This record gives sequence, structure tokens and C-alpha cells, in this order.
Amino acid sequence: MARKQSPARLVVALSVAAVLVIFLVYTSIAGGTPLVQPSELAKEHGAVSLAGIVVRPHGDARSPQGLRFGLRDFTGKTTVQVVYHGSVPDLFHAGRRVVVDGTLRKGRFVGKPDSLVTKCPSKYQPGHPKQ
Repeated sequence: MARKQSPARLVVALSVAAVLVIFLVYTSIAGGTPLVQPSELAKEHGAVSLAGIVVRPHGDARSPQGLRFGLRDFTGKTTVQVVYHGSVPDLFHAGRRVVVDGTLRKGRFVGKPDSLVTKCPSKYQPGHPKQ
């Protein structure tokens, strides 16, 4: 004799699957930190990833004053001043493309500690093999 199964297990399994799908859709749409250049920074509120070209770095990221540098748009002239504390990549220097996480405070971008990364331009140029 076959035993009749309760539909409760199926309902629970489908409910859990629906919640997971909703969570994945939400995090893919609204869960990321926006990546902006200095000219787009004024439009954003809260934490962002700021990308640009390093201009006139000075100071020390381990000091209370921090490492200070300008970050300029890749194709424009807009520059924002950055204050950063934390680890600094070996390839960091003026003219290098970087990304740093943080927030805009009183006209100055305050970087999140240990979030500074450099971008190697050769990896983004056509004709170079990927390493």
C-alpha cells in the first residue's frame, strides 16, 4: 500500500528556494559598491569605489596625517583630493591608475584603510597576453 505524502515538505522547499532567488536578485542589483571617477563623485552618497590616476602623492599612509594625493579622471581634468591610511601597493606612484574605497567628506575623499589597489595598464591594452 502506498503511503500518501504530505505536501508540507514541497511547500517548505519551494519557499526556501523562492527566498534564495529573491536574495540573489537583490544582491546582484543593489548589493554592490558603485565604481566612479572623480567627476561622478558629487552625484553619489555613501561608500563608493573611486578610480582614477594618481597626481602628486605625498605623506605616509602610516602617519596620523596619512598619505595624500590627487585622483584625476582617466579622460578628464576633474581631480579630487584623497586621504588614505593603510597598506600601499609597491606599484603606487604618480601617473598610476588606482581604485580606492571610501566616502566623500567635506570635499575630500577619505579612503577606507587597506582598500587601495593599483591597476596595471598593460593588462587592459589589446595585443598583450594575459599573465
